[in-house]
Amino acid sequence: MTNERPTACADEAAADRAMPADARMQAIWRTYADPLLRFLQRLSQGRQHNAEDLLQETLMRAWRHIDNLPDDVESLGPWLYTVARRVAIDAARARQVRPAEIAFPDHGREPVAADMFDRVVAAQVIRDALPRLIPEHRSVVVELYLRQHSTRETALRLGIPEGTVKSRVYYALRALSAVVGTTD
Repeated sequence: MTNERPTACADEAAADRAMPADARMQAIWRTYADPLLRFLQRLSQGRQHNAEDLLQETLMRAWRHIDNLPDDVESLGPWLYTVARRVAIDAARARQVRPAEIAFPDHGREPVAADMFDRVVAAQVIRDALPRLIPEHRSVVVELYLRQHSTRETALRLGIPEGTVKSRVYYALRALSAVVGTTD
């Protein structure tokens, strides 16, 4: 019985001397982050962002096992490099299983210069075509599209029912399309 008590006291004293987990993790980071990152860059063919992700996963695994790791940070090198290599292998295998990602260009977003040019050309085409419409159609198109009034506002401004505005804009757009199509 007397032998167990000093052992328990010795274990408690050792626990008191041991670094807290977060301090040990900071020491691991300071000691191994840069060398592990260079190692992982070589394993990931120089892709910095992949190497950083692998380093983060390696250090997360160290954090998960921090209580089981020896207190001597300098002795963790072989274990950390083994974990890093296995993490890199797992990531490479995962990429092989997934189909290759293909980046499609975003056609919804064209360069500003092209947008400006297209708007200027479209405005000129419409400006040339508007006088060819009958006055009733032209006034509805001007109110709705150029002045950007609603159907109700257009009806009030022109003194006609909303249904008439809708009918006139329908026929005006058809006529405008026909005029624009013939001017090419």
